[in-house]
This record gives sequence, C-alpha cells and structure tokens, in this order.
Amino acid sequence: MRHIRFLKTAALLGGAALAVTSEQAAAQSSITLYGVADVSVRYLTNSNANNDGRLFMTNGAVTNSRWGLRGSEDLGGGIKAIFDLESGVNLQDGTASDSHRLFNRNAYVGLSSRYGTLTLGRQKSPLFDLLGDTYDPLTVGNYNENSWLLGALGAGLYGDNAVKYTGTFNGLTVAAMYSFGTDSTSTGEGGFSGQVPGHLGAGNMYGFTLSYVAGPLSVAAGVQQNSDNSNHKQTIFNANAVYAFSSTKLFVGYLHSKDDTGFVDSALAQQPLVQGVDIVKGSGRIDNGPFAGVTWQATRALMLTGAAYYDHMSNAAIGDGQLGSGYRYTFVALAEYALSKRTEVYGTVDFNKVSGAASVELPGRDNQTGVALGLRTIF
Repeated sequence: MRHIRFLKTAALLGGAALAVTSEQAAAQSSITLYGVADVSVRYLTNSNANNDGRLFMTNGAVTNSRWGLRGSEDLGGGIKAIFDLESGVNLQDGTASDSHRLFNRNAYVGLSSRYGTLTLGRQKSPLFDLLGDTYDPLTVGNYNENSWLLGALGAGLYGDNAVKYTGTFNGLTVAAMYSFGTDSTSTGEGGFSGQVPGHLGAGNMYGFTLSYVAGPLSVAAGVQQNSDNSNHKQTIFNANAVYAFSSTKLFVGYLHSKDDTGFVDSALAQQPLVQGVDIVKGSGRIDNGPFAGVTWQATRALMLTGAAYYDHMSNAAIGDGQLGSGYRYTFVALAEYALSKRTEVYGTVDFNKVSGAASVELPGRDNQTGVALGLRTIF
C-alpha cells in the first residue's frame, strides 16, 4: 500500500513539475501572428497618356497590407533571441506584393539586450525606420502619388544580406546598417543588385542615423549610400523634426539625393522616354526634397492629416539621353475615423503637379488628382 501511495505521489509531483516547466518555457519564449488588412476604392484623373480617369480597387492609402510572424526567446542575463518574418499582400486580389520573395518586408534573426539590438537578414534601413515610425506625416504613404518622394530619394529602404544595429540611450537612438548585397533579385539594371564577386563595394549599401527625443521635440538626421552592380552610387542625406503639443504634431523634413545609378530616373518615370532611354548612369542627378505636415487628433475617434512634398531636380533624364531640370509637388489630405481600437475607415485626397524634367513622372497631363475611401483593420 505504501509503495502504491509513493508511486501516486511521485506521479503527481512529476506532473506538477512538468506543468511548471512548460509554463516557464512558455513565459520565456513567444511567437505572435500579426498584420494589417487595408484596401481602398480609388479614383485617379489623367491616369494614362489619353488623360482618362480610372476607378479601381487597390492597397491602402498609408499602410500596405501585410502579415507576419514575430518571436522572441529569453536567453537569460537580459539577452533575447528575436526573429521577424513579414510578407506584403495585395488585398484587392490576394496576390503577394513581391513575386520574388515570400517574406519581402522582413526576414531576419537577431539578439536584443539593454545595449541594443543586432539583426541579420532582409530588413528595413535605418532611414526607413525614421520616416515610417516617426518623421513622415503619412508614415511613408502607399500610393505612387503620395509616396514618390520618399520611395525614390530613400532608395534602398529595404536591404537584403544586411547587418543592422539599433540602440537607445537616454533619449538618443543610434542605428547603423550594412548590406553585402542590397537586392538579390535584381540584375542591377536600373536598380541595385546582389553581391558581385571580386568587387566588395558593388551592390552594397550602408546607412547611419541619429535621433533624439527631448520632451515634445524629436529630431533626427542620417546618411545612406547605395551602390549598383557597376559600382555607381546614390548618396542620400536626411534631416527631420517633429514637435508635439496638445493633440497636434508638426512635421518637417528634408531629403537630398545625388544619384549616378539611374534608379531615381527609372523609379519616377511613368512616360516612356525616347528610344527607351529611361536610365542614365553617371549623370549625377540631384534632387532636393523638403516636406512638411501636420496631424490633429480632432476627437477620440477622428484624426486629420495634411502633408506636402516637393522636389527640385537637375540632371534628370528627359529622353534620348538628354538631361534637364524641373520640379514636382504634392499635397495630401487624410481623414481617419476609428470604429474600434483595431479598425478604421478613412478618406484621402491628393494632388500632384509637375514641370520641366518632372513631366515624365506623370502618365498624361502635368497634374493628377486622386480620391479614395478605404477600410483598415490591424491584428
């Protein structure tokens, strides 16, 4: 009888110990499924060379739809192992936003501690972190008509084969990233490429940013350089500030780009250039792009945003190997109404105007207006 009692007691104690161990393991590691489902119905004027209007469904105005898996494991001593796998989705038709990659938005693993976070893999550049998280009033908008400035002048917003460090110390955040090959899916023609044997500086990218928060004021600056597979370079300088008071935030920023890769010409041109010359390498294209904006939390549920973007360009491709100068500006108004903590409806209006060399950046006339209504839920 005592022997049977002992076995029962041992079994109970063993089961309890196993349960405690399982709970501790669960507490020390976690995996989260997350994402954004965002789609809008949009009308766009002068949408082709015949200046026809277009009514269509597309991805969201500000946040591209995506899903991801994020995880961490406590290794002890204040150190955690982390990973993130994130994939973009075109919600209007269910296709992947990048046909070359399953996880096009993030695919990295790393270590995190009080001294900072070190990650390796495909990930956002420090410049993208600054603009998307804090300093662009539209968090790097999603339509071609409201994201052109940051998308082109901040080229290489993602990097393959990248090593990245981020650390925050008493309000000062330092971030640096080096990519051994910026875009592994590209040949480098009109963009950036993967690693090139025998040419360590070709196809790579590096970036460095500093940001500081002091009460209601946030300021930041950074530099980034991208190289194509023939070792032509694009160099980007950036400065930003945000001031928050009451229910309002004021934004101001500046992007400067010098591009010898032809990426900016290729990324912005919507009109075919003469003889197909849409890439002019070594031209030394210069873009100066200030931007500004304001957000106002009008009520608990309603947020209003206004943003303006400008670019003055020189040495820009205008066709047949010719270069010129010009300008483009954009005004955007966005209203977001929260139905719950996770779901909102929104409406947006944007207007673009081009002149000179920038005329190739719109498909028809020298102006374009877009109007959209959308629905977004975050999980």
